[in-house]
Amino acid sequence: MYVQAAAAVCEDKKGIDTRILELDPIDSGLSDFFLVTSASNDRQAIAIADEIEDRLKNSFGLFPNSVEGRRLGQWILLDYVDFVVHVFLSDRRAFYDIERLRKSARPLTPAEFDAELRSALAARTVAARSKAAAKSTPAPALKKAARKAVQKKAARPAARKSKSAAPAPKKSAAKKKPAAKKSAIKKSSAKKSASKKAPARRPASKKKR
Repeated sequence: MYVQAAAAVCEDKKGIDTRILELDPIDSGLSDFFLVTSASNDRQAIAIADEIEDRLKNSFGLFPNSVEGRRLGQWILLDYVDFVVHVFLSDRRAFYDIERLRKSARPLTPAEFDAELRSALAARTVAARSKAAAKSTPAPALKKAARKAVQKKAARPAARKSKSAAPAPKKSAAKKKPAAKKSAIKKSSAKKSASKKAPARRPASKKKR
């Protein structure tokens, strides 16, 4: 965002051949980008540097860590730590050839930088949405699993009750058996009492001749 704002100032102030160098993380140190532009004279170079400083301060509250070369206006350097702005006179830029010194850096025009930044932001938003969708989708499945677990728990006691109720006929059969024994005992006692009550038959007397 800050690099884009500084590059827009270079375009507004008619900077020549403005480039954004995406630095190699191994070779860059603290900075991520170099913004390089050229001016036809020292007044234009100072005007570009002043406008970059004012716009970043007013729009974002961002101040440079250090500023070098403003008096001469041949090579003005604004160090914002994460990125560094280089405003050269055209001949000074050709002499120092900072793009050649940073061979590992990838040069981009402001338009190319904007396009890549937009695509990167779009990819991040898509990834964030997919992650959010992935987190939200398991919720119904978890609810279904919880419902199934509750149904299984509810079904288990009913099955246990039915199993415990099944042996009931055995108990009733066991109860009936003593009743049958009691009836048999009663019948045998009744027979005994009947045999006791019945009078003994006397033998028939023999008739006298």
